[in-house]
Amino acid sequence: MFVDSHCHLDRLSDKTHGGDLNATLDAARAAEVSQFLAIAVTLEDVPNLARIARDHHDVVISAGLHPLHSAEHEPSIDAIMKTADQYSAVAIGESGLDYHYRESVPADVQYERFKRHLIAARELELPIVVHTREAKEDTLKLLREHADPQVGGVLHCFSEDMDMAREAIRLGFYISLSGIVTFRNADSLRELARKLPLDRLLIETDSPYLAPVPYRGKPNEPAWVVEVAECIAKERGISVDEVAMQTTANFYRLFRAAAPEAPAHVREGLAQAGLV
Repeated sequence: MFVDSHCHLDRLSDKTHGGDLNATLDAARAAEVSQFLAIAVTLEDVPNLARIARDHHDVVISAGLHPLHSAEHEPSIDAIMKTADQYSAVAIGESGLDYHYRESVPADVQYERFKRHLIAARELELPIVVHTREAKEDTLKLLREHADPQVGGVLHCFSEDMDMAREAIRLGFYISLSGIVTFRNADSLRELARKLPLDRLLIETDSPYLAPVPYRGKPNEPAWVVEVAECIAKERGISVDEVAMQTTANFYRLFRAAAPEAPAHVREGLAQAGLV
């Protein structure tokens, strides 16, 4: 019972399983991945993501504009909210700050864009999916000022330091680890995997990007979220089942609008484990 809490299903369909999205999702289900959060890169992506979700009971979606995507017109708070509401998004994002690539979208534009997403998320009482890279202080500043700690969100594909993780958790956020945790040079991230509270962890693929070991160099796919869970379990000295069950419970605790769509066997398993 695994959840891929961050995947770009509309961007992997031509890269895996011969371009057959159904086959890609079936492969993940065969690996016991029971839920997928399909993340929007632009607001224009959202209608197609909604069609995918309508065709697959175990897919839910977000609505937002990625910090590095150049937009002809910056979306207003109302536009973000309207899109999320119209297409039944369970989260806002992904949004955030990426100062590593600030030449593609200037830092000041990213900053204001992220602020609008945070306000939209707060108004809709939806969690926000945060992309952050080399922007620790500004990211935390905006979370302090505009995020609702009772709703929170997730710092996805986390690769920053423990201090940032602790502060984000204090602000009501979860930390999501991706296939990066399996990379040979990711010792500091594996240390985070050992030390972070298990009840604040999520797992993801960010597919089709960042395929984990042993699939480096290939287009990533949701089935391989299991590799992330196995790495975390090994680092913590616990069973993969424990990682799977707890991160699944964490997902539904955070993305509450997704919980009613969870398959019956998933809800039953969580209840039997005392996690919901």
